Amino acid sequence: MPPHCLSAEDEQRCRRLLAGATARLRARPAAAAVLVPLCSVRGIPALLYTLRSSRLAGRHKGDVSFPGGKWDPTDQDVVHTALRETREELGLTVPEEHVWGILQPVYDQQKTTVVPVLAGVGPLDPQSLRPNPEEVDKVFALPLAHLLQEQNQGYTHFCQRGHFRYTLPVFLHGPHRVWGLTAVITELTLQLLAPGAYQPRLALPKWSTG
Repeated sequence: MPPHCLSAEDEQRCRRLLAGATARLRARPAAAAVLVPLCSVRGIPALLYTLRSSRLAGRHKGDVSFPGGKWDPTDQDVVHTALRETREELGLTVPEEHVWGILQPVYDQQKTTVVPVLAGVGPLDPQSLRPNPEEVDKVFALPLAHLLQEQNQGYTHFCQRGHFRYTLPVFLHGPHRVWGLTAVITELTLQLLAPGAYQPRLALPKWSTG
């Protein structure tokens, strides 16, 4: 990963690339939003992840995810949904001006729209956060350099009735496996942050990205 990936120039480049989608998607209704927190841990650029509580109901309990959740009627837009959920889950307040923009929406198998919101949260010690134990079991960061190394990238091929259907990314060899929609969002983030350094080789299902 280039050492300047968190520079002001890189931030402005990303903001420019995301500006059109952000203006188009920000006020569009969506069922859920997540924050993709770009942070610096001991000077090393990283993405911040959560491990969902094993006490939660539903099929995603215990999964790695980005902080986020369902839209609430009090939210002005999807950016506010992501920021509110991050504050509720991690006790981390991210100012709106730290939001770089909105990434490509993704969709789960139930066709639920999930909007990823990229934000720079600055220098951070994940161990200093006090996550809500009802929602989050653990918080951890993965360096961008780790995510960009091919030996840490995997792919899961899905078949149905004996026929290949689609491939999803998996990021390996961290404290927890990153897979599912969180891995898809991670891939979209890496493509934006490190153009040329990350080459997706996926056949994504129609429900995963718009």
